[in-house]
Amino acid sequence: MLAYTYKDYGIFELTEKPKPKLLNPKDAIVKITMSSICTSDLHIKHGSVPKAVLGITVGHEMVGVVEEVGAEVKTVKKCDRVTVNVETFCGECFFCKNGFVNNCKSGGWALGCRIDGGQAEYVRVPYAEQGLNKIPDNVSDEQALFVGDILATGFWAAKISEIKKNDTVLIIGAGSTGICTLLCTMLKNPKKIIVCEKDETRRNFVKKHYPNVIVVDPETCLETVNKESENGGADVVIEVAGSENSFKMAWQAARANAIVTIVALYDKPMILPLPDMYGKNLTFKTGGVDGCDCDEILSLIEQGKIDTTPLITHKFPLKDIEKAYEIFENKRENVIKIAIVN
Repeated sequence: MLAYTYKDYGIFELTEKPKPKLLNPKDAIVKITMSSICTSDLHIKHGSVPKAVLGITVGHEMVGVVEEVGAEVKTVKKCDRVTVNVETFCGECFFCKNGFVNNCKSGGWALGCRIDGGQAEYVRVPYAEQGLNKIPDNVSDEQALFVGDILATGFWAAKISEIKKNDTVLIIGAGSTGICTLLCTMLKNPKKIIVCEKDETRRNFVKKHYPNVIVVDPETCLETVNKESENGGADVVIEVAGSENSFKMAWQAARANAIVTIVALYDKPMILPLPDMYGKNLTFKTGGVDGCDCDEILSLIEQGKIDTTPLITHKFPLKDIEKAYEIFENKRENVIKIAIVN
């Protein structure tokens, strides 16, 4: 089968690999119908993910059809349409039972990082009862494509940020994960949402699709937040951009006793200047997505409460994935997200 493979530092290549087989009675084999490229794939390519294993098939955003299941898999069956979770988790350890599936003792981010992922024709999914969610019949592949990763991330970020009705929420970053975070924040109905984004194309995308959101650039962000907030800063800040400047802005824009949720993946350590923020009494929440709400997300999509299809600006067949990466990595043609169609 065709598989896009991490060959060496800085090098991905479309190669032929054997079709995966069941290795455990809790596994499933999924025929991929659609996948996507994530910024985290680029982090792997450029060496920012030390756990990534050379030779793996990359890709962790995907939907497909169940081809085969292990003897212990009961929640999905052959021919079911499914989303695939970015997290591999057992469902039984301390962390899983408490909803911290990113920290599963037997899993975490594995697909497309430590084991073969989904930018391929087929993928083996461990712990399939937790890792697969059935797609409702009236939900398309395009609608479901981001459920297992960036939409799960946005949902998780909004959930842990404790957003209240009278809050002003600042979201820093309007890439695809930032927009998914925006969609899930909108479900909480806060008083105001401000989105800060440096890229003009992305700012215009948010203005076009979400006209009730205040959109600013980094140069005017702090001034706007202070103007639009009642208590000297945002009640909740969600940082999705992943730069040194955006990290600094996150705590600067927060009011005293606010919640700052860090969703972004950084290329280097960030400095927390405690003397400068002394007395602000901020609560920081950080970490990778706990992707255990996919059934609820699929239900919200089915009800028409979440729609991520505008994010898909380009489509390519798997055989042309290298061209898709070139466009995505270099941010050409006003790209937001690319669907790879099998």
